Amino acid sequence: MDIKMTNEAIILAGGFGTRLTSVQDVPKPMAPINEVPFLQILLDDLLVKGISKFYLAVGYQHEVIVDYFGSSYMGCKIEYVIENSPLGTGGAIKQALEKVNADTVFVFNGDTFFDVDIALMAEQHAANNPELTLALKPLTAFDRYGAVELNDDLRITKFAEKQFCKEGVINGGIYLMKTNIFEGLNYPDQFSMEQEYFEKYCSQKQLEGFIDEGYFIDIGIPEDYDKAQEELQSF
Repeated sequence: MDIKMTNEAIILAGGFGTRLTSVQDVPKPMAPINEVPFLQILLDDLLVKGISKFYLAVGYQHEVIVDYFGSSYMGCKIEYVIENSPLGTGGAIKQALEKVNADTVFVFNGDTFFDVDIALMAEQHAANNPELTLALKPLTAFDRYGAVELNDDLRITKFAEKQFCKEGVINGGIYLMKTNIFEGLNYPDQFSMEQEYFEKYCSQKQLEGFIDEGYFIDIGIPEDYDKAQEELQSF
């Protein structure tokens, strides 16, 4: 199937990094990985995969990000969506969507690297036309993340609580969504995408999972941040 993939992406880059004591003086997405900001590594990867316009949802010390990247990066346009107070993941996405012109847009977490085949993800999304497609990472023996449950048609049926799981798939922090996804829903400015949309509406709206075995790391905790220093050198 020859599907034209959207080239626009929202990146949630407003994290505080409170658990990364060694990098508390910068926003979490700017935490250095071998002296390169994590966000730069993420942007470089997305440029290779076909994303060419970025909406950076920024908050805490956003000036650090704006000063570093400016209005474009490697010839690709960057627009900033500034949170004057913390909006939560849902509020940040909702605010950023006001700037997006396309019918669909990718969303990436600014503190997570997940090597997903986003072109294949876009093909699945276009073929099945759900409200949102969520990239899922298979893991074994985990308790840091809640498992995501699917039916045979890849329809998401449940977001389970965090508990030890022998094997399963987790929310990988990458979404491909329709830009009118919140239409008719009376959300406040501040809300959680995970709790107030995924968990609340997974039984009512069509949310699909796209399973990908690609490399995954979340730098939000010190041990994974340290591990990223070595493992992200190959990207």
